[in-house]
Amino acid sequence: MENGLPRKIILDLAVTLDGFIEAENGEVDWCIMDEEMNFINFLRQIDTILYGRKSYDEWGEYIPENDASDADKELWNLIHSKEKYVFSKTQKRSDTNVIYLNKNILEEVNTLKNKPGKDIWLYGGANLITTFVNLKLVDEFRLSVHPVILGKGKPMFIDINKRMNLKLVNTRTFSSGVVQLIYRAN
Repeated sequence: MENGLPRKIILDLAVTLDGFIEAENGEVDWCIMDEEMNFINFLRQIDTILYGRKSYDEWGEYIPENDASDADKELWNLIHSKEKYVFSKTQKRSDTNVIYLNKNILEEVNTLKNKPGKDIWLYGGANLITTFVNLKLVDEFRLSVHPVILGKGKPMFIDINKRMNLKLVNTRTFSSGVVQLIYRAN
């Protein structure tokens, strides 16, 4: 909470033009990491990351290769410096790197939003995103639409149970062809 306002839950996602967040076998090789997009700046605006268990298992402790660029290493160091929460029905443990949450999502997230700090990044996966959208917990949608059509894959939204009107607050176009759309929940 900064200036007495609750922290925002921000869904920041890369998505294909046809609405997929992963290719058919989980590939994300289509995702453009363009320095012009200034993802590092976004990471400086948050201090907490929310993961589903599968997403955390895949990326939550990812370490770039030794020959990775300095920019990649800086990005992952920033990601790993954040407080991490993992939503899981099966994992019950917590350690110094992560806190697992198993129930009472609405109450737990509202408690987090009202703690002092910066905004919160809802990383995903699709099931967690659906739960957050259906519980009206997403305050801002930052969708980076990539110039690719996959045809098959994991859709961004599944099983949304109610219409949600959004307000477009910003658009940015990058030379890579990515278009970032930022919407706020009404």
